[in-house]
Amino acid sequence: MIDDDGYRPNVGIVICNRQGQVMWARRFGQHSWQFPQGGINPGETPEQAMYRELFEEVGLSRKDVRILASTRNWLRYKLPKRLVRWDTKPVCIGQKQKWFLLQLIGNDTEINMQTSSTPEFDGWRWVSYWYPVRQVVSFKRDVYRRVMKEFASAVLSLQETPPKPQNAPAWRRKRG
Repeated sequence: MIDDDGYRPNVGIVICNRQGQVMWARRFGQHSWQFPQGGINPGETPEQAMYRELFEEVGLSRKDVRILASTRNWLRYKLPKRLVRWDTKPVCIGQKQKWFLLQLIGNDTEINMQTSSTPEFDGWRWVSYWYPVRQVVSFKRDVYRRVMKEFASAVLSLQETPPKPQNAPAWRRKRG
């Protein structure tokens, strides 16, 4: 399904852990990495598409994650001309995406890239929060930067603070 402007509706998924790291996935048989993403089927809401793609691409279900945020607006990127399939109708010139920030509440051993007969990814790892912005393919970089900027406060609020040492003196303001 392509909209009138030539963009394919799509969802993007950022999965984070309690340490504020994000899941970074390697595309099957390639050396490129990205966040999970996928198209929205006719009649599907963005949230329904997100849960479907979450299972198809990384094997996680609704019970394994918690939605922390979603982007306020649709974000768009154009495909480089060399990647546009000019012989298909309608022509898709890019993607418009609704992004979701999920917290993994289960164990990361639940992540399974092999739930589909045609897997999108063949590996994954936890990376620092801003790492994907520098590493993603150049035509997606602006969207990734905007997504990560919008989700940053939600991820920061999640991070576990280290426990205070037992014998640490309390901070006090000097009077006088």
